[in-house]
Amino acid sequence: MSEQRTLPPQPTRHLARLTCVAFLFTFIAARTLVILIMARRMPDLFLHLGGTHVHHLNYGIFMLSAVAGVLLFARLNDKQRSVCALAYGFGMALTFDEFGMWLHLGGSYWQRASFDAVIVLLGVFGILAFLPQWKRMRAHHFIVDGALLISVALFSVLLVKSLKHANDKLIPRLMELEQNGPH
Repeated sequence: MSEQRTLPPQPTRHLARLTCVAFLFTFIAARTLVILIMARRMPDLFLHLGGTHVHHLNYGIFMLSAVAGVLLFARLNDKQRSVCALAYGFGMALTFDEFGMWLHLGGSYWQRASFDAVIVLLGVFGILAFLPQWKRMRAHHFIVDGALLISVALFSVLLVKSLKHANDKLIPRLMELEQNGPH
């Protein structure tokens, strides 16, 4: 009689990396497509039902719901868990790309809150994906992490200042695109 062996689940770090990559590329693709559609450089791909524009955050919500259902009710192998990690990153990006709109229940697509939420989530996914495991941390990790933390803090200050400048320059143009684009 052969004894069946069950393999341990795929490492969380690998799944976090898949989620992080899917999230990043989906966010970039969503923003790029919206800009191209608004600028009328590509056909209007927006879904309209009964005169209502269905925003892509709804696709993300349905995808997140489906992934949660699969993870709760199905027994998955490593490949299936990897597909769920990719779908989760995809759904999170579609949903949080319009975070400002669901936070404020409307308004412009170009709200700063959406961009900020995406940056925070990318940071969390990045930490989960690339930070060494706590039990493997050594003194040199803490020194490097301290230097990295200081660098990130300085970068964040510069980023906030540059984003404010970019926000002042870009937002009026993006709002104009949105007003003149397909509805």
